Amino acid sequence: MNGLSTILIVVGLFLAGGVYSFWKQKMSMSLIVLLSIGTVMCLVAGVMRLQGVWD
Repeated sequence: MNGLSTILIVVGLFLAGGVYSFWKQKMSMSLIVLLSIGTVMCLVAGVMRLQGVWD
């Protein structure tokens, strides 16, 4: 497993926890949407880098 892909996946999971926490606290929806976009981008980038390692 590549170091950068690991960091991206861990950061994505951390942000996903933040999205869940903000949603449970009923924070503003625009903040939740912005954070979830960042979460998806980190997770997708990490998984795509892993696919490059496996090929």
